[in-house]
Amino acid sequence: MASSGLPIHIHCSAQKPSVSSSANFDHLKSTLSNAFKPFLKQIERLPLRIDVAPQTLNDTCLKLVDAAVDSVFEFADQPLLPSQSNFGPVDEMKEAVQVTNIQGEIPRDFAEGVYIRNGPNPIFGALTSTSSMFGRSSYTWIEGEGMLHALYFCKGVEGDWTVLYKNRYVETETLKLEKQRNKPSFLPAIEGDSPAILSAYLLNMLRYGKVNKEISNTNVFEHGGKMYSIAENHEPQEINILTLETLNDWDVNGGWNRPFSSHPKKAPGTGELVILGIDATKPFAELGVISADGNKLLHRADLKLNRCSLCHEIGVTQRYNVFMDHPLLIDLNRLVRGSSLMKYEKEGYARIGIMPRYESADSIQWFKVKPNCTFHLFNCFEDGDEVVMWGCRALDSIIPGPDKGQNKFDWFSRKLRPIKPIEGSMDAVSEDQLVFPRPYEWRMNKQTGDVKERNLTGTEYSMDFPFINEGFVGVQNNYGYCQVRDSIASSASGMAKYGGLAKLYFGEQNPGFSLKENEVEGLTKVEYHMFEKNTFGTGAAFVPKQGGVEEDDGWVVTFVHNEDTNISQVLIIEAKSFTSKPVARITLPFRVPYGFHGTFRPMQLQNDILSIIPSLNSKIVKSISPSCSQIHE
Repeated sequence: MASSGLPIHIHCSAQKPSVSSSANFDHLKSTLSNAFKPFLKQIERLPLRIDVAPQTLNDTCLKLVDAAVDSVFEFADQPLLPSQSNFGPVDEMKEAVQVTNIQGEIPRDFAEGVYIRNGPNPIFGALTSTSSMFGRSSYTWIEGEGMLHALYFCKGVEGDWTVLYKNRYVETETLKLEKQRNKPSFLPAIEGDSPAILSAYLLNMLRYGKVNKEISNTNVFEHGGKMYSIAENHEPQEINILTLETLNDWDVNGGWNRPFSSHPKKAPGTGELVILGIDATKPFAELGVISADGNKLLHRADLKLNRCSLCHEIGVTQRYNVFMDHPLLIDLNRLVRGSSLMKYEKEGYARIGIMPRYESADSIQWFKVKPNCTFHLFNCFEDGDEVVMWGCRALDSIIPGPDKGQNKFDWFSRKLRPIKPIEGSMDAVSEDQLVFPRPYEWRMNKQTGDVKERNLTGTEYSMDFPFINEGFVGVQNNYGYCQVRDSIASSASGMAKYGGLAKLYFGEQNPGFSLKENEVEGLTKVEYHMFEKNTFGTGAAFVPKQGGVEEDDGWVVTFVHNEDTNISQVLIIEAKSFTSKPVARITLPFRVPYGFHGTFRPMQLQNDILSIIPSLNSKIVKSISPSCSQIHE
């Protein structure tokens, strides 16, 4: 989409101005928001991602804009504390390596395939911030270029296992651009002073045709036999699962022209992919349904929201699409008025929408719920007249972080402390403990319009990043899994760290819990698998057992890192013996930073082994695939 012309005058100087050297700067900072107001209607027409043909600006003009940015804006790294070291980036590998240090045994009936996880890995060594006459802006802790970490489980003809590991950046267009320039180039455009963010919007667009970077660092999913990397601010990127090469952006053959939410869902029965795309400008949210083969957009609907709610995930049932409208809002008007672009409105409303699969916004049935911030869902399903949604609910948002002027470390350290419930409701917690997510249930009765809400677990542990056996998406399931936050370690480091995993038995009550007055149902039974001391994990996923009959026939796999030894591993945990020791510990030859979401894709790899690692020993190749070894020789 081409942008409308924005009149802007740029004065270039050979010297970098000092923020304190001119009294006019303070006046400029205080009046910049007013200066941008005439352009607000034009800015509001711009999506989160804007494409501008480079030919629209001549080379001379682009050089002038670059010179102005280099003169006015100063980049600085955001340092990490020693307790945050495994959030730091690693180098990209040139080729996959064989992993031979395996304690225990990979089960013979474990699925052959690829365990892959996404996460941020800032390309120049750290997230950056900028300072200028317009103020400061910085990247939030959820940003940073996406890097994929993949573990390949190759089963030999005799049933033995060969394990390979590889990492690789998701090569978005903006990553390739900054690689070519060999320096940070995009100005941070989410967190910071309003004038700095507004100037970043305009200057990024003028120089690169995009308001912000395509980070693609959040999730990995499969559809139509292809793998995709995704983040909220752009279309997904198709990935070659064997080489981790980035192939192209996925716009559904031209049918979709806006970002995806990071957690699209396959509809039960049809295999169609239900997606949700949000934007900072109208239409704020659109829903799409993609054919099972991924080639065609079958349905598209504007949800006609009156605000941009950062909805990170969508739910599906057999007949319905389910989505949240909660008060974590992106608001350009608020930004222009001098406040934050993204903010959780504590006095705002929250609601859940239920919409027949292929209908329009007029068919949505809205259910008002208690204000909350819910990023992640276990599942949604139909139960008689009710639609049930299970997710990890908090009462405030940890994104984007503290308001301007507050110390980031102190703010996160307070918010991540262990929770101390106040006498009364389990929702009665102190102001500093509102970002504590835990499993929660909403039951929406489509006949009466009533909603029943309840906590599924107590306040002993904060839990997030839920996942299930994906064969049960959209239908009633009995088990859910999630990561358990180590609140003490998280508070000490000022970054969320997950020290274990939980298995929820949705149909069973916690045997050690007694009902209090006015409570109809007890808490859900939970089992915990806690990691070793100072070991934390990310990207856990469920691997179904081949030929399994029951829902929890299978394993949970997760990346973990021991901060005492600086060693990264992948654990394989039997789901039916969840509290037992892992059946296998796979020690990786390189550090794997903490990241976000992972998945497991079952697939036969015998004939593709040389595509993953061309230099693999011929004897090992022969043990995996005799036909492939003939090519190798």
